[in-house]
Amino acid sequence: MSIITGGTIAIDHVKTPKAQESNLLGGSASFASLSASYFHKPVHLIGIIGNDFPTEHIKMLESNGVTTEGVEISEKESFTWTGEYLENMNDRETHAVALNVLEDWSVKVPASVSDSSHVLLANMSPENQLEMLEQCDSEERFVIADTMDLWINIANEKLHEVLTQLDLLVLNESEAQLLAKTSNLIEAGKLLLEKGPRFVIIKMGEFGATLFAQNGDLFRCPSYPLAEVVDPTGAGDSFVGALTGYLASLNHSEYNFKDLCDGMVRGSVVASFTCEAFSTKKLETIDMTDIERRLQELHQMSNWSI
Repeated sequence: MSIITGGTIAIDHVKTPKAQESNLLGGSASFASLSASYFHKPVHLIGIIGNDFPTEHIKMLESNGVTTEGVEISEKESFTWTGEYLENMNDRETHAVALNVLEDWSVKVPASVSDSSHVLLANMSPENQLEMLEQCDSEERFVIADTMDLWINIANEKLHEVLTQLDLLVLNESEAQLLAKTSNLIEAGKLLLEKGPRFVIIKMGEFGATLFAQNGDLFRCPSYPLAEVVDPTGAGDSFVGALTGYLASLNHSEYNFKDLCDGMVRGSVVASFTCEAFSTKKLETIDMTDIERRLQELHQMSNWSI
């Protein structure tokens, strides 16, 4: 079993109502690959960075079992996001986005990792996701993809090409409503399944996530409650990364509904750690003992009987 994760690798500048920090590790693939590494190693990272990218971020990922052979280094500047979270920490404003290296990026998957059994298409353009899929040649691969409202609006046709090749689609509440063209999340989940994926997960932030399956099965996963959210950036990417890592740890590729449910709970727990500090700073300090302890706590909070 092996994991290949493609997506954005960014420099983030983040402001919250209580603090702000700059030159943070950001990007969908960064959070996803680090989170996956807690359950399965190695995780092969695919992306592009610029000549200004802090070397300590790459060293940290490598020290956690993330390989960077597939990370291209450009002479241009790195993809950068500058944003601010509002008082409720659910809403945010983007102040600046510098695409830089992403403007003309074409995904290049090293031949040495192209046969990875688990392919995670973290948030990037559908065109890049299709490029990556074309270069991943495992016959028994399990493909997971995330997306965002931007691609639903400007690259809908390409996105629908991606959907036909997925085992699992993961997206948030507003994106599901936009892509399915309905405000009802239960209906949205069913409509999205008709577009190709075997499974669909709709994320709902602090209210958890819902899993939909082709046979009509449904599972509602709670989020781990936090007394304080420091920075929610990357929580959704951490969720899907941990889920992917857990599935790979099972050492088979034909997953049943329970496997997905168990992976979601672990994704919820890892995402909770992400929210407790800026960027990946809290994720860098935890181990499986911390994850298992929080899993037990979440089980006790949500366990009930008739």
